[in-house]
Amino acid sequence: GFFRVISDPTRVRILWALDQGELCVGDLSVLLDMTVSAISHQLKMLKDTGLVKARRDGKHMIYSLDDEHVRAVFETAVEHLEHLHKEKE
Repeated sequence: GFFRVISDPTRVRILWALDQGELCVGDLSVLLDMTVSAISHQLKMLKDTGLVKARRDGKHMIYSLDDEHVRAVFETAVEHLEHLHKEKE
């Protein structure tokens, strides 16, 4: 489920990027300095688990977080991790 998916740093980086707004695979590839095929592979898993959705815009697929619930859970998880990191300092 959700926690298995976000246990991977690459998928967390993709979710973080999509939390900022909609992006196509090419934009994600440049932003995260990864190959298009690597991004596509991770996006498929994120789509299959219902965390990310896609819509067609001409020749491009545009990806975004699936809904506000996904956004809220992801942002809460990030806040929790930041809080844990600060406690260790």
